[in-house]
Amino acid sequence: MKQLEVPIMGQAYVLACPDGSEERMIEAVQRVDSAMCKIRDAGKIRARDRIAVLAALNMAFDLIEKEQQIAAPPAPAAEGEAQAPELVHPRMQALLQRMDEALAEDGRLI
Repeated sequence: MKQLEVPIMGQAYVLACPDGSEERMIEAVQRVDSAMCKIRDAGKIRARDRIAVLAALNMAFDLIEKEQQIAAPPAPAAEGEAQAPELVHPRMQALLQRMDEALAEDGRLI
């Protein structure tokens, strides 16, 4: 077991980390730090413990939503029918829009 010293909201923490999991632990720390700083920067809550609880609740809620989406994926769109935009990753949505615009100009692939 390895120990990592990491900053979260400007405060140093020493965390135990299984060998070989350092990158995942650092990513987790960055996500927690980002979530907590976002809440702090909104300016409504100052107590570090309350910020931590709200960040944990927000992250747990997001995780539950993703788990439910995986457990019950949306029905596939019928041929020629566009998929609901909120179910498509924003970068993929932008690419699809660019493709639609390019094809609309010519109306054919070849």
